[in-house]
Order: sequence, then C-alpha cells, then structure tokens
Amino acid sequence: MTWNFPAVAALAIFVATYILISLRRIPVLNLDRPSSAMIGGLLMVALGIVPFGDALRNAINWETIVLLLGMMVVVAYLKLAGFFEWVSTWILIRAGTPKRLLGLLIAASGLLSALFVNDTICVLFTPIVLAAVVRAGLNPVPFLIALVTSANIGSVMTLTGNPQNMLVGIFSKIPYGAFFLLLLPVGVLGLLLDWAILRWLYRRELGGSFAVAGLSLPAVDRPAMARVMGVVALITLGFLLPLDRWIPGLDAGQKLPLVALAGAGLVVLVGRARPAEAFAHVDWGLLVFFSGLFVVITGIDRTGLLPALHHNASPLFGPSGGGLTVFTVAMSNLVSNVPYVLVIRNSISGDYAWTLVAMASTFAGNLTIVGSVANMIVLELSRDQVKLGFVEYLKAGIPVTLATTSAGFVILYALHRAGMV
Repeated sequence: MTWNFPAVAALAIFVATYILISLRRIPVLNLDRPSSAMIGGLLMVALGIVPFGDALRNAINWETIVLLLGMMVVVAYLKLAGFFEWVSTWILIRAGTPKRLLGLLIAASGLLSALFVNDTICVLFTPIVLAAVVRAGLNPVPFLIALVTSANIGSVMTLTGNPQNMLVGIFSKIPYGAFFLLLLPVGVLGLLLDWAILRWLYRRELGGSFAVAGLSLPAVDRPAMARVMGVVALITLGFLLPLDRWIPGLDAGQKLPLVALAGAGLVVLVGRARPAEAFAHVDWGLLVFFSGLFVVITGIDRTGLLPALHHNASPLFGPSGGGLTVFTVAMSNLVSNVPYVLVIRNSISGDYAWTLVAMASTFAGNLTIVGSVANMIVLELSRDQVKLGFVEYLKAGIPVTLATTSAGFVILYALHRAGMV
C-alpha cells in the first residue's frame, strides 16, 4: 500500500473510531458508540476518502440495516403485549430453588436470544430478574452472569440471534435453515456447559430455596400476543423457505431483510399498539452505529491495509480453522465482534470459515465484562444495585468462553470433516 494522505487519514480515523467504540462512553466529549461511529464515517466522507454518494450507495450495507430494523419492530410489539415480562416472571415463580432458577434462566435466555436478538433479551430481562432475586435475598451476581452468558451463547444458533450473525448471513449467503442445523448443537452444548460451569463456580450461593413474596404473573394482552407470535412463525417460515428462488431478482443475501421487513409491516397491521409507540422502542442508535461503521470500514479497506494484514496472518490459520478461531476470539475482544466481522468480510470464504467466525465471535463476547454489547447492557442496568466487577466476571468469563469455544470448534470441525459444512 502507498502511505499518502488519504491512507494516513483513513488509518487515523479508523484507530480513533475503534478507541472511542471500545471505551463505550466518553462523558467529556459527549460521545457514545453510535455517535463515535457516525462521526468516524462523516470524517471519511469530509476528507474525500469515501465520496458521499459512494457511502450511500455502496459502503452502507442496507440489507443489514433493514434486517435489524424489521426484527426490532417485531420485538417491540411483543414487548408491548407483555410477552417478555410474563416469561421472566413465570420463571421466577416456578423456580423455587436457586439452582433451578439458574437452569431455567439460562434455558429461557438462550432460546429467546436465538429468536429475538440477545441484546433485546438482556434489556428486557435484567430489571425483572434483578428485582426478584434481591427481594428473595439471593446474590444477584450468578444470575446476572447467567443471563448475559446464556444470551450470548443462545444467539449463536440463528442468523438473527445477534448483530454479528446478521452480518455473517448477509455476507456469506448461508441459508437460514442450514446455519441453524449446523449451529444448533453448538448452542445447546454451549448452554449446558454454561449451566455446569456457573453451577460449580457459585455452588455456595445456590443452596437452599427461596420464595418471592408478592410476585404474580403480569397481565398480558393475549389477543395481541397471539397475533404477533403468529407473525413470528411466518417470519421463521420465510427465513426457511427458498424465496430467493421464487421471487425474480431477489438475491440470497436479500432474503432475510425482506422477510424481516415484511414481518414488521404485518405486525404493524395486526398489532394492537400504535406504530409510534412501537417505533419508540426501536434501538435507532444501533442503526446509526452500523451505518457509520460501514463507512469507516470502507475507508480503511481502500487503503489496502486490511488485505495486507489478513495476508500476513492467514498462514497462522491452518486448514483446520483452529487458528482462525483463536484469532477471531482475540480480535473480537480487541475491537469488538461486530467491527471485527466487518473488517474481515472480504477475506473469509466458504461456509466452514464463516460458521467458525460466527461461533467464535459470538462466544468471545463472554470473555470479559466489556466483551459484548449485551454484557454492557446488563452491567449498566444493574450498576446501582450490584457491584459486578471486572475480576468477578472474569472468574466465570474465562472458563465459559474457553469451554464453549473449544466445544463449538470440535463440533464444527467434525461436521466439516464429515462433509456437512
């Protein structure tokens, strides 16, 4: 590559943006992750590294933005119907013992994250779980760690379970059903390992029984919930059907966003809540974050630096994919999993490599307390009542990440050797 002004400026913007993203929030500068990515993208445009028209037409991957928007609208209608509050409260009432609560929480968080995006599950479950365990006199730390680790692990099972998997689905064009079948055993075993590790680590805190006085199932809008769940079933069916073969001009990478957006439109029509009320629950900041990051990555990609780095690192990957797995875990914690997938999107080919990236980048989020957005959500929502420190989380994060990533690699490698991926 040539070190001219555009190359140096693009590298400086790229590094600054990633530092700001890693710090999550800088009160002095009044910046957070979305605004940092947005300003980084604007600087790429202002300095002529990525022309504005090119940024709009080519840099921003609108398929990903539309997929995220569609899924968030559907989740918003489920939230307004009371679905998530009802599920989390039911778990607390039925548990009876801390050990059973841990298991039910991991199962529910993991399975729902596969359907409705892990960040959303953490946002909706954290306040309810926290309030109940504190009222019951239990140590909330094991349950908060269980919530976030299982949300991350469960989200690996589908292409819509987390933002980085959505990117993998768009870039790799792996069919939704094929991805689910490959990652299902990885996710299920990961949840079992998560339960076993946390149960052993916190065995002293999980003894005895408890009762949450005064806790009852909340009222829900059953007709609205039934309608929205019907739409969710149709969306899942749409993900599985080969619509790209039936609809002229529809690319394989465009099927997921089209189905998600159609589902959002249908849920607006059949839902009982006003559209404006549902749209208020959409995470618009996440859409801004993705849009800005797409432009930043396009700018640094044009310098030739990223292809050069990948070319130098690729000999370390090896044919088994073990090196790629380790590299993905390390880089996902260094620059965060979503930016990492964006960085390497033009350097990965083949379904096996893409499934390894999806698995490792997702499980890498459990390593540290700042490893994923879901982790930060739980930390932020519980900070006034629970002191969940870096070291305390790391005690669980290291064994959970090592165990689940190793198991995931073994499963995917075995499937690869069997010719299934």
